[in-house]
Amino acid sequence: TDRTAPPPRPLRPPNAEAPDRPEGSGGMRTATAAILICVAASAFGVGSRLAAVGSGPVRALAKRESTARLDAVVTGDPKAVVKPGAVHHHETVIVPVRVERVDRQRVRVPVLVFATDPAWTGLLPSRHVRFTARLTTPERGELLAAIALVRDPPTMLGAPSGPQRVAGVIRLRLRAAASHLPGDQRGLLPGLVDGETSLLRPDLADAFAKAGLTHLMAVSGENLSLILGAVLGLGRLAGLGRRAGPLLAGAAIVGFVVLARPSPSVLRAAVMGGVALIAVVGGRERQGVPALCATVLVLVLADPELARSYGFALSAFATAGILVLAPAWRDRLSRRMPRGLAEALAVSTAAHLACAPLLAMLGTGVSLSAIPANLLAAPAVAPATLLGVFAATVAPFSLGAARLIVWPAGLAVGWITSVARFFAAMPYAVIGWPAGLAGVALLLAAVVASVLVFRRPLARGIAAAALVGVALIAVGMHVFAPSWPPSGWLFVACDVGQGDGLALFTGHGQAVVVDTGPDPHAMDRCLHDLGVRTVPLLVLTHPHADHIDGLPGVLRGRAVGTVVISPDSDGEERHLLAGRTPRTAGIGDVWTVGPLTLAVLGPLSTLRVTDRDTGTTVNNASIVMLARWPDLSVMLSGDVEIEAQRELLAAGVPAAQVLKIPHHGSSHQDPAFLAAVRARVAIASVGADNDYGHPAPSTMSALTRLGEHVYRTDRDGDVAVIGSPGGPTVVTRRNRP
Repeated sequence: TDRTAPPPRPLRPPNAEAPDRPEGSGGMRTATAAILICVAASAFGVGSRLAAVGSGPVRALAKRESTARLDAVVTGDPKAVVKPGAVHHHETVIVPVRVERVDRQRVRVPVLVFATDPAWTGLLPSRHVRFTARLTTPERGELLAAIALVRDPPTMLGAPSGPQRVAGVIRLRLRAAASHLPGDQRGLLPGLVDGETSLLRPDLADAFAKAGLTHLMAVSGENLSLILGAVLGLGRLAGLGRRAGPLLAGAAIVGFVVLARPSPSVLRAAVMGGVALIAVVGGRERQGVPALCATVLVLVLADPELARSYGFALSAFATAGILVLAPAWRDRLSRRMPRGLAEALAVSTAAHLACAPLLAMLGTGVSLSAIPANLLAAPAVAPATLLGVFAATVAPFSLGAARLIVWPAGLAVGWITSVARFFAAMPYAVIGWPAGLAGVALLLAAVVASVLVFRRPLARGIAAAALVGVALIAVGMHVFAPSWPPSGWLFVACDVGQGDGLALFTGHGQAVVVDTGPDPHAMDRCLHDLGVRTVPLLVLTHPHADHIDGLPGVLRGRAVGTVVISPDSDGEERHLLAGRTPRTAGIGDVWTVGPLTLAVLGPLSTLRVTDRDTGTTVNNASIVMLARWPDLSVMLSGDVEIEAQRELLAAGVPAAQVLKIPHHGSSHQDPAFLAAVRARVAIASVGADNDYGHPAPSTMSALTRLGEHVYRTDRDGDVAVIGSPGGPTVVTRRNRP
């Protein structure tokens, strides 16, 4: 026998099992390969779409900024927007379309329509339209052939598809059924069912964002998973077999897509929800990862624009977190708590942690309240969604029955909104975090450091003690910090973005409001925080959108008395006044409300203006007033520019302790006018990163040379002024922790 030969390998019986391989190694290799394929497919899809939209007759016309007649199909819901600070009030309607013919040439490219005619707002997806537009090139990297600027209404070439018409009827009937619910419930319920958030109050949307519950307001895989779970459960109770159950679930998917409209976002939510549900219900979380990757691959190849969509990425990341992280965390937590609670905690934490890098990239901050808020809201999501879907299916046939079904759904929705508002109001619900790749790198470093620290008992104890100390310091800073509003405030320049929104104290719970900014939510928020419930006098200095479009926020839930507009205004403010009849201000008019006296100084011109006149002309029509309290005086200068300032200077400008800088601190200032006011404090009501370059460095330098302390709402937030015999004291809100 050769002693150097290897020993013979024992024979394995034919029926013996193969040696065990590392658990999950094959699945991980498959998942890795699928991810690499998805990345390659995304690059290929985006490259192909860029090549398609970057050539052809539509792009050629856009490069020449030509006008053309287009035949197109509406591919998404129209969205009406008003640019903050815009001179005109007319809404711009943004409509995504697919152009199929341009000047008798057949094409098939995506185009984004910017229209000013209100007829565009009622279009349903799949509607064929014809219109004439001036084409321009989109921003670099956009997967669009052109931007179409349209003034006229579209010509209808055909009716929407059957599913879109059905979806439109169901959505309208659901809103009608929910119309008797309280405001928060009425706004959120359609969002849980079909993604419709047009009735959602802006302050509630902000609360959902701070509490980490925004995903509930959009159609997602979670909605479909709830529906499919209920359908499968009912199928089992009814004794349906293995074939009938999946068929019923398939019908539910089709019905869900019809209800929420078969847009790309709804379709991807259906696919994502189906993948997650099949994996969890079948107990095959490992197979769920390759299935998820395959789903992403198919969707990106079908619609390459999804590769650039943060919403799509967040959906995919959340589903991946649930599939990869949640099962192991659930099993580990179930050793110390009930399995149901462990599963809810694991799913919420896994989804939030998986999405954290993308949220850091977007610069939305890190939510410290998202996990507990989701845990508390989760029990109400299922009954609210399922009852809402049931009401939507009944509403087209019986509105009365749908209203009965909506009532308990509203109770569940009320719990969710209460959770959102509670956690949004907590101090440090969201902490600031760097945006971009730096924020992602910092977050990943923090996660790695936390894992390393918490694996060692001594380091874990030190870290826990440090966290407790930081929490106590933060709570102490919040408790002992000055409250808002500061006691004794008389004048507040609200942080309303690029515009003016001013509150003048006249008594407990009431204030005169001068201008309302461009955003109703921002104005409502400021007055709510100031405790203002009554507005005895509302002054709209001139008819520019950045001074009057926030008016609905002032009218929301408040008693409003006299409304005053500029004598030079053509009265176009009336479209926001809900039937109220305004009066015009006149030189020498004086109003006394409580401790406040308000005297009108301008405008001195008699030129009637509309919002279609030049910006300077309308600005110079601003009402200029002097506000006086026993211990404070404020010059309210609207947006007057050099010409009007010189007229006021010639007529005599009274001194004031505080100057509301004219026209957001633009460069169109008369230095003599600024000096004549002799103010000690100057406040610029201005929006962050605005397109106008406000406030101008030359204006800020001039005010500084005059010895004035300058404050800006874009940096300081709400700016409050307190009067005293020794001079004004300024408190800014952003300086508070």
